[in-house]
Amino acid sequence: MKRTLPLIVILISISLLGLVVLQVSWVKNILEVRKGQILSKVDEAGVAVSADLSRAMYTIPGKRSLLKRFGIGSDLSMRLLKTPSVAEKFSKKDIEEKIHQALKGSGIEKVDVEFAIINMYGNAEMVSNNFAQKFYDTTHNKLRFYAIIPESLMELDAMNSYENLALIVPDFNVQVWESLRWVIVGAVVFMLVIFTAFYITLSALLNQKKLSEIKSDFINNMTHELKTPLATIALAVDAVRNEKVQSNKEKLDYFTSIIKEENVRMNKHVETILQSALMDRQELRLQPIEIDVHLLLHSLVDNYELQLADKQGSVEWKLNAATHVVEADETHFTNMLSNLLDNAIKYSKEQLLIRISTHSTHKHMVIRIEDNGIGMNKETVKRIFEKFYRAHTGNVHNVKGFGLGMSYVKSVIDAHKGRIKVDSTPGKGSSFIVEIPLKAKP
Repeated sequence: MKRTLPLIVILISISLLGLVVLQVSWVKNILEVRKGQILSKVDEAGVAVSADLSRAMYTIPGKRSLLKRFGIGSDLSMRLLKTPSVAEKFSKKDIEEKIHQALKGSGIEKVDVEFAIINMYGNAEMVSNNFAQKFYDTTHNKLRFYAIIPESLMELDAMNSYENLALIVPDFNVQVWESLRWVIVGAVVFMLVIFTAFYITLSALLNQKKLSEIKSDFINNMTHELKTPLATIALAVDAVRNEKVQSNKEKLDYFTSIIKEENVRMNKHVETILQSALMDRQELRLQPIEIDVHLLLHSLVDNYELQLADKQGSVEWKLNAATHVVEADETHFTNMLSNLLDNAIKYSKEQLLIRISTHSTHKHMVIRIEDNGIGMNKETVKRIFEKFYRAHTGNVHNVKGFGLGMSYVKSVIDAHKGRIKVDSTPGKGSSFIVEIPLKAKP
């Protein structure tokens, strides 16, 4: 796993980088193709409009036969060829409608254009609202010209004036991007999906690796925790079989008490593992009864009298909760508080001071258990309620366990619809604040 995971990350990263490069190249190519398509469609529409205007301007019934009969240079021919300008024959709205219909016919009706009718001397006879503003900005806008001339070469040769249709595609690149908006958005979304899948896969692999390491540590700890009492029991049994021990009642009682204590110790470990299995299956069943938390705390501290004496420890009390009776499962609630006290004692040095305080709010009873022990860093505080996780103990040795205690604490508090908060500073101690809902008043 140690060698495979980095290789997987490298290969997937290279693949993702390749996909990004290909996507960028594809977008660039499709943009160029789209630019050509839009200009081609605009030209198609421009030619169609100029041809339509030409037919409307220069087509007179019987004009060609008259031109052939009287000749191009005759007075009648010149009068026939003299036609009104586009601005004289059409309104701006008419031209806008023709351009819109032509763009629609080319399939680009959403493309915005500005237009002008320009005579042979370069003067604008008719312009759209924003044409003049866009005309000189050739960087961002595309300008196209289309001649408005008769289809007949005979009439073309005789013409002494002509006009042009000018079309401007404003903000050309922006409009190209806009026309491909959903294509690009789709490409980006699919890339994000791929990156998200990669992130989830990588996180799952890292979590699996971490879980594998934690479970290995758990198995090692469990083996050690069970092996030690078994070895002690085996030695005690061998001692009990000795005739000298059997004849001495005090020694016999001593070794049998050792066997009993180690048996209780093993049962406690087995019970902890079974509780963890129950929590995994979400089978933590509560049998709530009314519990006086103040009395329970005093009783638990009395049980840890020897451990406190060994650490030269003391307890400072500030029990200020006006309401200190809660509905909770006696076994699990007691074990939860016992675990918090046990941790405060285990993860400490000499001259231990534990501060136990309570207060009540309108809806909760708050229990605070604070110590002056070794404390925890931010990473440990973040992960302390993870199953199998054990904090680094620094210079504090002989701290045993499976890393299930705090996970059990969190599960019990969650089962009681409560909350727990941890504040800790390395070298200064830790503080656990538990909030348990009070019984609703009738």
